[in-house]
Amino acid sequence: MSEDTLKAEHSPKIHQQTDQPQVADRTFFTDASNQSLTAFPLEILALKELEEVYLENNHIKEIPQDIQHLRSIRILYLDKNNLKGLCPELGALSNLEGLDLSGNPLAPSSLQVLSSLSALRELRLYHVDLGEIPVVICKNLHHLELLGLSGNRLESLPKEIVNQIKLREIHLKQNQFKLFPQELCVLHNLEIIDLDENKLSALPEEIGDLRRLQKFYVAHNNLPSLPKSLCQCSKMTVLDLSHNLLECMPCTLGELTEMTEIGLSGNRLEKVPCLFCSWPSLHLLYLHNTGLRGLRSSFQQLLNLRFLNLSQNHLAHVPSQICALKNLEILALDDNKIRQSLKELYIEKNCLEYLPVSLGSVPKLEVLDCRHNLLKQLPDEICQAQGLRELLLEDNLLTHLPEDLDSLENLKVLTLVNNPMEYPPVEVCAEGNEAIWTYLKESRRERRKTTKIQAWWRGIMVRKGLGKFEELQKASKKEKTSPKDKKGKKNGKGKPGKGNKK
Repeated sequence: MSEDTLKAEHSPKIHQQTDQPQVADRTFFTDASNQSLTAFPLEILALKELEEVYLENNHIKEIPQDIQHLRSIRILYLDKNNLKGLCPELGALSNLEGLDLSGNPLAPSSLQVLSSLSALRELRLYHVDLGEIPVVICKNLHHLELLGLSGNRLESLPKEIVNQIKLREIHLKQNQFKLFPQELCVLHNLEIIDLDENKLSALPEEIGDLRRLQKFYVAHNNLPSLPKSLCQCSKMTVLDLSHNLLECMPCTLGELTEMTEIGLSGNRLEKVPCLFCSWPSLHLLYLHNTGLRGLRSSFQQLLNLRFLNLSQNHLAHVPSQICALKNLEILALDDNKIRQSLKELYIEKNCLEYLPVSLGSVPKLEVLDCRHNLLKQLPDEICQAQGLRELLLEDNLLTHLPEDLDSLENLKVLTLVNNPMEYPPVEVCAEGNEAIWTYLKESRRERRKTTKIQAWWRGIMVRKGLGKFEELQKASKKEKTSPKDKKGKKNGKGKPGKGNKK
């Protein structure tokens, strides 16, 4: 399972989708994205009161000079086009707050004009092959709250980045950073830092000064350790450290009591850090491929855990602590060394509507307690669990039992109270196991007898040249047709009847 579920840009671009641009005099919003446009639509330039323009994923090659007349525009998305440069007139958009130029082959020199957009709050320059950020952008833009620079060739940030005192999110994924940008540690309003897929080998102690930091992504780097000061980021809720070189974590991180999601997959932990158990709000935990051989006993304290990935480890059995995690919804245990040693499974008082067919491949299972659920049927594969001694099914919605359930020779206890049983009927179930087994055997015998009779009858019909059984049924239906239905259907000689083709 992927850690991608951990992360999404904090302020995703969301806008209404329309088939065609709106061109009324009082239009404030237009969406011409995904239209295969090769040029900026001239109709849009005539809309003086336009505030939002969405033109992403087209083939636009240049921004016209007349864009300067759209003085009311606040949002302009031109990502995934073929822009190679930016016209100076773009700098006249004094009310522009959100600009996305991602995925364009922009010449770095053309970015200087962005420094004139003094009202800009969100600037996205993902995948534009930037080797460095123009210093004038950091000097002149004082209202930036989101700066997206992922997918470039950046190795450092200009020292002038410290002027971005309002910055809340910075996205630097997939760049070439070997050192953590020290300048970020003075931007005290930062809430989200994304440095996934870089070449970081250390984090500075000063990172603890970012007291408002909530989401920190440093997966796929070369971090061998973490600074103890990270515990000072008391508002931290999401921490992705996946695929680094970590062997342990500072115990001080146990103070991050608001933590809800953490990714540690692909590290060298071998043991679950004890500090996890002091995070009562944790609900998403990735421990894929970390060398684990078991879970510590205190793991069962993570009562709010909903997702747990323990795949590709060295677990030899299903950890018993998992049974205490009452809110767990998704558990990944694939690619371990688990042998089917499970003997007792208690899943009573839940809202289960079905059981997994894989229960049939647990040969040592002896006790299965499914009482007080919403089960409507049992999988036929359960008849393969030959070690089963107790099957507790009372207070469900079952109407039928598997036809071969009596093949479970070791089954001594079967409870079906408070189920709307039809097969076997309620009165048979009330008589106990022996009556149930007898009913199943008799029903099976009757089905076999019926099958033999049908096979014999088909054979007789074929030998007499009357064809298949289905054809005989059709013939018998024709013989039963009322004489009234045949009246008037006798055709004259040489004259085809109505509806017949000659």
